[in-house]
Formats: sequence, C-alpha cells, structure tokens
Amino acid sequence: QVIIQGFRSYRDQTIVDPFSSKHNVIVGRNGSGKSNFFYAIQFVLSDEFSHLRPEQRLALLHEGTGPRVISAFVEIIFDNSDNRLPIDKEEVSLRRVIGAKKDQYFLDKKMVTKNDVMNLLESAGFSRSNPYYIVKQGKINQMATAPDSQRLKLLREVAGTRVYDERKEESISLMKETEGKREKINELLKYIEERLHTLEEEKEELAQYQKWDKMRRALEYTIYNQELNETRAKLDELSAKRETSGEKSRQLRDAQQDARDKMEEIERQVRELKTKISAMKEEKEQLSAERQEQIKQRTKLELKAKDLQDELAGNSEQRKRLLKERQKLLEKIEEKQKELAETEPKFNSVKEKEERGIARLAQATQERTDLYAKQGRGSQFTSKEERDKWIKKELKSLDQAINDKKRQIAAIHKDLEDTEANKEKNLEQYSKLDQDLNEVKARVEELDRKYYEVKNKKDELQSERNYLWREENAEQQALAAKREDLEKKQQLLRAATGKAILNGIDSINKVLEHFRRKGINQHVLNGYHGIVMNNFECEPAFYTCVEVTAGNRLFYHIVDSDEVSTKILMEFNKMNLPGEVTFLPLNKLDVRDTAYPETNDAIPMISKLRYNPRFDKAFKHVFGKTLICRSMEVSTQLARAFTMDCITLEGDQVSHRGALTGGYYDTRKSRLELQKDVRKAEEELGELEAKLNENLRRNIENILLLLMGKLVLQSFCFVVTIIGLYNFLTHHPGYSVLQTELLCLLTSISALETLLGQQISRSKTTNTLLYFLQENRQLLNERIKLEGIITRVETYLNENLRKRLDQVEQELNELRETEGGTVLTATTSELEAINKRVKDTLARSDDLDNSIDKTEAGIKELQKSMERWKNMEKEHMDAINHDTKELEKMTNRQGMLLKKKEECMKKIRELGSLPQEAFEKYQTLSLKQLFRKLEQCNTELKKYSHVNKKALDQFV
Repeated sequence: QVIIQGFRSYRDQTIVDPFSSKHNVIVGRNGSGKSNFFYAIQFVLSDEFSHLRPEQRLALLHEGTGPRVISAFVEIIFDNSDNRLPIDKEEVSLRRVIGAKKDQYFLDKKMVTKNDVMNLLESAGFSRSNPYYIVKQGKINQMATAPDSQRLKLLREVAGTRVYDERKEESISLMKETEGKREKINELLKYIEERLHTLEEEKEELAQYQKWDKMRRALEYTIYNQELNETRAKLDELSAKRETSGEKSRQLRDAQQDARDKMEEIERQVRELKTKISAMKEEKEQLSAERQEQIKQRTKLELKAKDLQDELAGNSEQRKRLLKERQKLLEKIEEKQKELAETEPKFNSVKEKEERGIARLAQATQERTDLYAKQGRGSQFTSKEERDKWIKKELKSLDQAINDKKRQIAAIHKDLEDTEANKEKNLEQYSKLDQDLNEVKARVEELDRKYYEVKNKKDELQSERNYLWREENAEQQALAAKREDLEKKQQLLRAATGKAILNGIDSINKVLEHFRRKGINQHVLNGYHGIVMNNFECEPAFYTCVEVTAGNRLFYHIVDSDEVSTKILMEFNKMNLPGEVTFLPLNKLDVRDTAYPETNDAIPMISKLRYNPRFDKAFKHVFGKTLICRSMEVSTQLARAFTMDCITLEGDQVSHRGALTGGYYDTRKSRLELQKDVRKAEEELGELEAKLNENLRRNIENILLLLMGKLVLQSFCFVVTIIGLYNFLTHHPGYSVLQTELLCLLTSISALETLLGQQISRSKTTNTLLYFLQENRQLLNERIKLEGIITRVETYLNENLRKRLDQVEQELNELRETEGGTVLTATTSELEAINKRVKDTLARSDDLDNSIDKTEAGIKELQKSMERWKNMEKEHMDAINHDTKELEKMTNRQGMLLKKKEECMKKIRELGSLPQEAFEKYQTLSLKQLFRKLEQCNTELKKYSHVNKKALDQFV
C-alpha cells in the first residue's frame, strides 16, 4: 500500500492499494499523476532525494489554487510475511515527511534516522551501491545503446562483482595487519620472560622494605590517632563553650527585645498623650471661640431686653387702627360673597342650557350626516338585498357601541349617586375641617408663645452638641492614631510576606466583594473561609516553630470544595487581577490519621493549635506530620525512627528525609505575632468606631416637627376632601358628553331603520341646524359674561381682601405677643442661661489647662523612662557584639581544629590497611618515643629507595 498527501500533484490524502505480488501497471491520461506516483516511491526508497535544500523541499510540496500546503508525506507499507526486513511484523510502515524546515523518517510511526532507514533497506536488498531496483524512464534505451565496456561495468555492478572486489581488498589488508601484530606479540613475550627473572631478584628486597614500611605506617597511625583524639577533645570543649555562649546570646537578645518592646510601648504612650494634648488644646481654642460668641450673644440680649422694655408702652394706638381696618375688610368680604352667591345660580342655569343646546346641535348634525349618507348609498348598492345586508352589519356595530356607552353612563351614574349620597357627609367633613383649622391656628398661637422656651432649649442643646463635637473630635484623633498604628503593623506584615501572596489575598477579597455587590454566587461566599493563618490560634511560645513549619502555607485559602475555588479563579482571571493564590478544598484533601510516638520529649504540633473542627483536614494537611521536640538530638532520633518532621521551639527543623535547617530566627518579624497585632488593632479600631457612632447628634428640628405634626395631618385631610369635591364636580361634563354621544348613536340607528324610498327633507334639517347654532352662540356669550363676573369677584376676594386680612391678623398677633411681655420674659431667661453657659465654658477651660499640665508632666516621665530603656538596650547590644566576636573566634578555632581533624583522618586513610598489632603495639609510647622510632624506620627505608614497590604484583 502507498499513501501520499501534499506531495506534488497529490494535495489530499491518496491511498493506492492493493498491489499484486507479481506485476503492477499504472496507466492514465497525461497529467493524471503517473510520474509523480513514481517520484513518490523514489522519494522514500532512493538515495536521489537524500540531500535537499529548502527550495527543493518547497518544490516537492503541492501548489494549487487553495491555501498553501505546509508539509507533505509519502508512506509505503511493505508485506513482510517472508521476514525480508529484520522486523518481527508481517507489515512494516515506512513514512517520509517533509516541510519547509524539516525532513523526517518514521518507521511504524516512530521517528528514526536516515542511516537507520538506509541500513534497513540495504538489509532487504535495496543497496545504495546497487540502485537498479528502480529503473527510470529512458534508462533501458540508454543501456541498450551504451558501448560494451559500459554495459560490462553495469553488469558487474548489478551482479555485485564490484562490491565483492572491494570487500576482498579490505580482507587482504586486514590479514597483513594481523600478521604484523603477531610479530609484536612474540617480541613482547620474550621481554616478559626477561622481566620475570629480574622481578625474582627484586622480590627479596621488597620483602625487607615491606617489613620496615609496616612498622613506619603503624607508628604514623599511632601518632595521627593521638593527634586526632586530642583534636576531638578540643572540639568537644569548644562545642560546650559555643552552646553556653549561644544560650547567653539568646538571653541577651531576649533582654534586648524586651527593651525594644518597652521602648515601642513608651513611644506609643507618648504619641497617645501628645494626641490627647493636641485634642485638649484644640478643645480649648474651641471653648475660647465659644466664649467670645457667648459674650456677643449676651451683649445682644442685654440690648434687646432694654429695647423691649421701651416698646411695651407704644403699641396700643397701632392695635386700635388694625382692629378698625379688620372690621372694614370683613364687611367688604361679606358684600363680595353675596354678589358671588347671586351670580353663580345664573351661571349654572346658562351652562346647563348651553349643554342641552350642544346635544340638540349634535343630534341635528348627525341626522343631516345620515341623510347625506343615504343619498350616497343610493348609488352604492345595486340591489335591495345588498343594501339590507350592509344595513344589518352597520346596525350590529352601532348596537355594540350603544351598549359600551350605556355601560359607561351606568358607571358614571353610579359614581354620581355615590357622590350625592356622600355630599352631605363631605360638607360635614368640610365644616369639621374648618373647625379643625381654627383649632390648629389656636395651637400655632400656643406654639408661638412657647417659641422662646424652645429657643432656650435649643441653646442648651447647642451647648451639649458643642460638647459632643469636642468629644467626637478627641475620639476622631484617637481613631486616627489607631488607624496609623494599624497601617504600620500591616506594612510590617506586608514586608514579612511576599508581594505576590499579598496581592493574591487582596484580589480574592475583591472577587468576593464583587459577588456580594452583585448578589450572586452565595454558595461561593459561604464556602470561602479565609487563609489558614486567620483560622487558628496558639500560644505565643509556639509562634516560631508553627511559622517555620507552615511557611507560605499560612496564606493558603480554605474553601469547602474545588467548585468554590474554580468559581473564584474564573472570576479572578476574568477581572485580570494580580497575585498568587493556593486553595485547600476540604472535599479533595486526603488526610489519614497519624500514629504519634508516646514520649515526654515531643508533642504533636496540631495538638497545640485551636481551630474549628470543620477545618480539621486542612490543618492536618499542613501540621499533621510535625512534632515539637525538646532538643535537636531528640528531633534527629524521632525523625529517623518515625519518618516525621521534627522541630524545636527555636525553629531548628529536622526533615524526615534527613535535611537539617535552622539558625537564628528574628521573632520581631514573626508573621503570626504581626497578624495577632493587626487583629487586635482592628478590634480596637472597631470599638472606637462603634463608640463614635453611638454619640449621635441631637437635632432640635425634631421637636418642632413633632409640634407641627397635627397641623400637617389636618392639612392632609383637608386636601383629601378638596380632591373628593373636585372629582364630584368633574364627573358631570363626562356624563353630559356620553349622553350626547348615545343620542347620536340612537339617531343613526333610527335613520338606518327608515326605508330608502321615503322622501328626504333636506331643507328642514338644514334650517333646524342653523337655528340650534344661533341659539348656542347666544348662550355661549351669556355664559362667558357671567363667568367673567365670577372670576373678577373671586380674584378681588382672594388676591386683595383676604390677603390684607391675613396681614392685619399677623400684625395683631405680633402686637398681642409684645403687649403680653412674653418676649421680654423669654429674653431675660435666655440672658440668665447665656450667663450660666459663659461660666461653664470658663470652668471647662480651667480644667483643660490643669489636664494639659498633668499630661505634659506624664510625657516627661515617659521620656526619662525611654532614656533608661535606651541605655539598657545599648548595653545589651554591646554585650551581644562582644559575645558575637568571641563566637567568631571560637568558630575560627573550631574550623582550624576541624581542618586538622580531617587531615589526621585523611592521613590515617592514606596509610591503608594495617595489621591488628599496629593498633595496640605502640599505644603506650609517648609522642617523643614514637617520633624517635619513626626516624629509625625512615633511615632503614632509605636503603631500599631503589626497590621496585610493584615487584610482587608484577611477578604474580
């Protein structure tokens, strides 16, 4: 089978099969692809297409009208049932793929090199030296016309004779080379016999040399061993000193940290006291401003009281004049109301006549329209049946319209009956509302009398509000200081944590806030439980080991399920937010119970954590396989015995895989401690904000609104009654219009029911219509005249007489208040109240001065304490530096001793294997005696410096 795709003229995949085991012939028209099929087989099997340049590979790709082919392949499947190819398969697939920048071979869909393919083909008889298994077009003619010498050469190549000659020459050359090697081997054997005789003599000398050499190595071992033991003893001594120094250094660092904590606490207290002083000074300035304002008010009230006393005698004449003017206004109002009462009945009568005239006019117009329509229908219909059919249809539609109008008229008639039934009731309500309005006016007068009482109460409330403002200002400053402290702690936490992790936490919070704002994915909001660090608590003594164990896993996000995390991540990516997040889905965590060792030297870390039991899987995943051990020795033993991670309280960690990590850990940068401080600051901040929200401002307008509530309620009832009367009056025009429309429809029905053969009187209808038009025009003029009289009288009443009457009543009320002395009494009371407030303000200012002095004294004491703690911190720092230098010296010495120890051990290893007597024979000798014996050995060994040390091995 042959498969071609993208090669020359074969764009789509073409499969050619089956092939005969004998002969196969391909026929077709010109351009059908016979030559390209031949080239495809040659492309895979022949060496002619072996080295192709990029432009040649592109030339082999199909070029047509569609998109350009980027790669092509030719695959040949061989029948290997006779195992001609050295592959244990009945069918073998060979494919060659080319592109603009690639040329690859695949054998049974596995990529192979070109050499592997050539070797495979050569083993099957497709030799590169005998390429005549493919005969091209014209090759037979070329062979037939070739000279005899060339045909002989060709026959030799086809028969393989040339290859045989080449292989024969190679074999002869190889035989000559082998003969030369045999001669060299004989020479070497002769040399070995001579060398054995010499080695026999050297072996005796070597035995004496080995005797003294063993003694030398035993002496050197004893010397090196003594030096090694001495070095080890010094190292143990240094380790003990280092351990003591490390404990002392830890104590000094703890003391230094305590001093720094005290200094930070003092700095915080100083900041708070300075903030308090600033608030008190600001309050004092406000009190000073209030005192100045109160003095101004007192001066105004004193002048006002004096003026009121002068005004009490001069208002009687004005009151008499206003009473006289009010009487005249009431008489004029009564006169105009009588005139209005006489005119309105005439106006209503004319209006009713006008409406009846409009109805008659509409009826006459409809009759004339129907007559004209009858005349037109005379030419419209060709037969009586056709006319009667149209009339029935028209009557049916008119009946439906009449029924609709009747229903509307019935509804309006019912409303009119209800309105008439409630008319008396509405009039009674209106009368009662008028009475209520009079009562409200009396109430307003009473409120006017109480105005100054309310004003005094308002001033008291104003003073209380100022006090609350000052309290609020102080609390705002405390709140700002607490916010600043919170921001500092959050900055420290950010500095101790990676930027990517914190960005991830902020981004998750944004996604959750987006869900809350949109009101979507409530199950996601309920299924997210925050980061690991926010979901547990432990004692401060365990902060270091817990934090070292968890690492960045403290910032993993706990969720109920992988679905919740997927929803969050989808929105996270959709919003294109920054950061790095890792989730712990509780439904996917596979946590098994761990068997902890029963020992007093270690405890499971998870037993020291307090958390919600529903998050047990998450915390077992992070902390479940970690033990807190008493020391590094215990950690090493337990980690090896129980394959668990072990850690000390100082943060030195031993992995169950064998790795040891640890060293000094700066507790000031503890993320758990910082998180605890942030939580505490957030709680205090929330308490301050809640306290601030409790101090609500009192609003004096609420008292006035309460007093005016009844008046608003009565006004509302009055408005509702007016609306009812308006609806009553506005129903009549609609009723009249519907009656008129109904009359027109009945007229149309009557006209249609009349026979067409009757004589129509057009002139009579037209005369009646003109008479109704003239009558309606006269009624319209009369109604407009009466309506103008009513409008003029109502305007004069409302815009002139009644307005002036209200002004006179207001002036009389004001005179009544002044004459009663109410204002003077209220002003005197207000003056006494302002004097009391001035006194209270002055007392509060003195209290603030005393508080400021005491607070400044407290700041000075704190600053002295700060200096003492600074000196202590400096002393601890100097001690730590001195201890560090000593530790460096010990470290250098330890390094030298370790180096010496390694050298001794290296020299002992270089001595090689020693007899058992070498470990005990010279142990009792001193170093001086050992060096003397070693010198003697070296002297004897110098006699055998020429000895062949490999004589024994060479001889054997």
